[in-house]
Amino acid sequence: MKSKELFERAQRVLPGGVSSPVRRFEPYPFFAAGGKGCILESVDGKSYMDYCLAYGPLILGHAHPLVVEAVERQIERGTTYGVPSEGEIELAETIIDRVPCAEMVRFMNSGTEATMAAVRLARAYTGREKIVKFEGSYHGAHDYVLVKPGSGAAAAPDSPGIPEDTVKNTLTTVFNDEEAMVELIDGMGDEIACILVEPVMGNIGCIEPENGYLNFLRDVTRENDILLIFDEVITGFRLAAGGAQEYYRVKPDLVTLGKIVGGGFPMGALAGPREIMENIAPAGSVYQAGTFNGNPVSVTAGLETLKILDDKMYSRLERMGSHLRAGLRELISDMDLEYQVAGPASMFQIYFTEDEVRNYADAKKSDTELFMKYFHGLLESGVFIPPSQFECCFISAAHEMDHINSTLETAEDVLSHLKN
Repeated sequence: MKSKELFERAQRVLPGGVSSPVRRFEPYPFFAAGGKGCILESVDGKSYMDYCLAYGPLILGHAHPLVVEAVERQIERGTTYGVPSEGEIELAETIIDRVPCAEMVRFMNSGTEATMAAVRLARAYTGREKIVKFEGSYHGAHDYVLVKPGSGAAAAPDSPGIPEDTVKNTLTTVFNDEEAMVELIDGMGDEIACILVEPVMGNIGCIEPENGYLNFLRDVTRENDILLIFDEVITGFRLAAGGAQEYYRVKPDLVTLGKIVGGGFPMGALAGPREIMENIAPAGSVYQAGTFNGNPVSVTAGLETLKILDDKMYSRLERMGSHLRAGLRELISDMDLEYQVAGPASMFQIYFTEDEVRNYADAKKSDTELFMKYFHGLLESGVFIPPSQFECCFISAAHEMDHINSTLETAEDVLSHLKN
């Protein structure tokens, strides 16, 4: 197997043989040869129905022809300039037109950079130092948010190399728990600069906010002069044209974007009201910079992608997502299993637990060994999902309802085999 050979070679030059931890699975990951539409090809000559989609960016599928053509035209004109380009303005205007809280945009290179800048901006704007994140949420690999789950108090660093003093102002609490948030704010609300939340927790599987929970966060932050930041690196332009804030009808103070906004190329963005955003240098004194900020190739791919994503497309994605989740629930019920199917719009996941999944602690009850058997069963049958119980699966516009039905048949075979 060529993937096995490549993995052995990779381990000599890449830590763990991969460039990002979740890409590794036992006995070794397959290596990609290319992708087209909803199909991912391996170097071993195998084809996979792809529901990982690079962990979310490829909402149009692999190598969409209009995106490829636009990028090729841009590359012929240059790959980076070090000066502004018109495309940055066009993409910013498109984001502002779609995203409710956006009046100004700062482009950067990743979701990690976007959340890092958002935290810095919130602290500068409010004059406060503490931030709140939720147990199990992931906001990138920078020091302030890479902390272990912990309830209502400063958490320990989740990685060696992060000084405890760096995260002493990072507070954690429980998602979908209003009482826990009220208790936290009652104790130190006048010290909190921002609450950073994934509207849908897409890095612990796929946990939706309970009805009214995001509205509660909006109200409690306004009452206490705390900035509400939606981390929409995953949900931005996936749930709706305006992201989760349109989908759930809750408008935050700031939003971080990534994945889809780059159309398959590296891209991050921070957006919000002019009053707050003009504190960023050079308009203000909050420093953020990057050689590849607003890279013309990424901007071109993102702009072309957003042009294609219209209301008709989102309705179609919603229908396919609803059909897939309903089909999985029916299979599970017919087999007298008690697993949980989760997700909104074109996002989905199965939790291998009989308990309702509302937060990180609930998700951790899932049988991860059984999930990996499910993953490998799907993979052997030509269906690729992220190799972790705690990642979200995605549907692209390149999928058709026939693909969804075929996948449900495969899932039935795999779940039947696991049951027996």
